[in-house]
Amino acid sequence: MNIAIIVLLAALFVAAAVLGLRYYTHMLQLSSYQFQGYFRFLKSRIISCALLHFLVLAVFVYDGIKRGINAKAFFESSSDYVIAIGFLIIGLGALAEYFPKPAKKKFVVTDRVKRLFVTYALILAAFILITLVCVRNMAAPGRAGALIVTGIYFGFLPLVVALANLINKPVENRIAKWFIDDAKRILKEHDGLRIIGITGSFGKTSVKYYLTTLLSEKYRVLMTPESFNTPMGIVRTIREKMQPMHEIFVCEMGARHLHDIKEITDIVHPDDGILTSIGYQHLETFHSLENIVSTKYELLDAVEEKATEKGGEHLKFVNGDNEIIKANMKYKDAITYGLSEGNDFRATDIKVTSAGTTFTVTAPDGESAEFNTKLVGRHNVENIMGAIAAAYKMGVPMNKLKMGVRRIQSVPHRLELVKHGAVSILDDAYNSNPNGAKVALETLDLFEGKVKILVTPGMVELGAKEDEYNKAFGEQAAKVCDYIILVGENNTKAIKAGAEEAGFPKEKLFVKNTLNEATQLMYELEAGKEKVILLENDLPDNYT
Repeated sequence: MNIAIIVLLAALFVAAAVLGLRYYTHMLQLSSYQFQGYFRFLKSRIISCALLHFLVLAVFVYDGIKRGINAKAFFESSSDYVIAIGFLIIGLGALAEYFPKPAKKKFVVTDRVKRLFVTYALILAAFILITLVCVRNMAAPGRAGALIVTGIYFGFLPLVVALANLINKPVENRIAKWFIDDAKRILKEHDGLRIIGITGSFGKTSVKYYLTTLLSEKYRVLMTPESFNTPMGIVRTIREKMQPMHEIFVCEMGARHLHDIKEITDIVHPDDGILTSIGYQHLETFHSLENIVSTKYELLDAVEEKATEKGGEHLKFVNGDNEIIKANMKYKDAITYGLSEGNDFRATDIKVTSAGTTFTVTAPDGESAEFNTKLVGRHNVENIMGAIAAAYKMGVPMNKLKMGVRRIQSVPHRLELVKHGAVSILDDAYNSNPNGAKVALETLDLFEGKVKILVTPGMVELGAKEDEYNKAFGEQAAKVCDYIILVGENNTKAIKAGAEEAGFPKEKLFVKNTLNEATQLMYELEAGKEKVILLENDLPDNYT
């Protein structure tokens, strides 16, 4: 075979391997470097992924063994060029499969990613050494070994990424510990800083933004930005954003596994805590409602622990309207907020229109005032009440709270209302739980006299109850929507079944493969008429 062809094929597979490693590392990054999420992704791609890598493995190993057993005869045969054509086709296919495509969340080349690629190279070197030892008695061990090791490495590329992540874990843990210890040092040296932790199955990000707005009427406040609610996201915020002038740190705490909140509270040691909700979210990783309840209450447990150790006033706030919280009320001194009778902070006289919401707030001391917000929906009132309760108890007077509530902006991608001429978009792209989806449909229903369109890929990470909740979502949507556009055939079967069983017209229910296709269709439907489009959830690229 011509040496130029061999070099070309070698370059082709090196490029495909690098791009393949980049692709699977991106999926690992989107899974927060957790094996459960990464292997869930691999399982969803089991047919296409396994077929491609099995073909590469089979062709390379077959060719390597043939060359090793009888290299001269095989090299001179015409079948050598047939194999070369096979290599070329598979190599081009792999290159096309892994060539970078536009992603919802871009691949970030962090120091951790760089360390992974060093480990990929070390694993390849180990494969080469092992293979050369195994084929040392063959007639052409060098070439045969190169082919076999290439086939094994490329054939098991997705698992190479997982193996490297496992190998690097002790190093990553040590690096993370150094950053955590540095963040703890910064907090310890920041005298007088008050730390407010916020957690919940839903509503925590909204309450964080609202509370920061209200507290800023009196204090200098730092909050964890966007969705920086993991231990390392919070550590990064402390190390990069914390300044001596800050008086309050509003810290959102997310959780997907048992004891995730405790891991965060052991870093920041919150003075006060707000529990916004408990619901059936992330059941895939929590496994049971009991684990969710236990983990969410770890925030209030930490506040109670600090009160016991340090003394002074340490406040616990809970959403008194949440049924699961009410059924598991652990602390009698917790301050409740909500819309129903019996809450310490209660909203009444709620008037909701598509233009905004007005409501009256009554505090435990009897003081009351009327509030106005441009946000729509009773759920927003509930979240604002959590912020009002905490800010009021921390000394922000009612008249300043009224001004602060008027200034509250929609939280990006959380039922954020965006208007484009005759089209209004309710962007709820970050939601993925049954309660949030139900609330989103209730908000969509407020827009009377307009064409109502739902665009969704459904809800995920709900474990064994995923189909049940998605089917119920479809039934709810059928009662509200004029059109339903589902994104992805496999993950939306339950929603489609629920909508059809509820009598939704089949000619008004569409299934599209990508969000781009769905977006194009949603603008084409009832063109020229006033319409409201609910974008409910937007799955990242590792959900396919």
